[in-house]
Parts: sequence; structure tokens; C-alpha cells
Amino acid sequence: MSFFDQYQAAKKAHAGMILLFRMGDFYEVFGEDARTVAKVLGLTLTSREWSKGETNKQDMAGFPYHQLQSCLQRLLKAGHRVAIAEAVADAPRGRGENHGHVRGSDGE
Repeated sequence: MSFFDQYQAAKKAHAGMILLFRMGDFYEVFGEDARTVAKVLGLTLTSREWSKGETNKQDMAGFPYHQLQSCLQRLLKAGHRVAIAEAVADAPRGRGENHGHVRGSDGE
């Protein structure tokens, strides 16, 4: 399962929450989540193509993993519900759903 497939599966499982998706040393957010997080945290909004030849770019923003607590507190204080997931490198194919490690926070 590709990283983007993992992200989409985790996002679907946690609809209505901003999904912070750890990829290496950064937490990344995509699409509408990226636009929201960029605004709340004052981050630069960029975009990424997920596969060669794909014309549909995905908005994205991110921050270093060591800033998680600070960024999470700011998002919760702004009234957002947040789920946190970590990408699984070389996720096995065909072995059921694999959403990485996901934990949620609704500020309570």
C-alpha cells in the first residue's frame, strides 16, 4: 500500500478530523486539511503530484515531528478535531486494511 493509499484509508476512517500524517521527520496534511492547517499554523501551502503523469495536484503543508505538541495544541484550541497517523514503510499488500498507527484527539 503506497503512502498516499495509507493516508486516504486513514482519512476515510477518521472523517471529520484533520489528519496529521507522519512521513519520516515531518507531519504532512493534504487537501482541505492542508488549507486549514496552513491557515491556523501560518504554514506555507504547497502542492504535490502523487504519481507521474497525474495532472491533479494535491495541496499539502507540513511541520517537523518535534513540533507536534505545539501544533496540536494550537489546532485543538482553534476548535479542530485531530487524528494522528504514521506511515508504514513497505506496507504489505493484500493483508487487509492497514492504516498505520492512528490515534485521535478531540480536545477533551
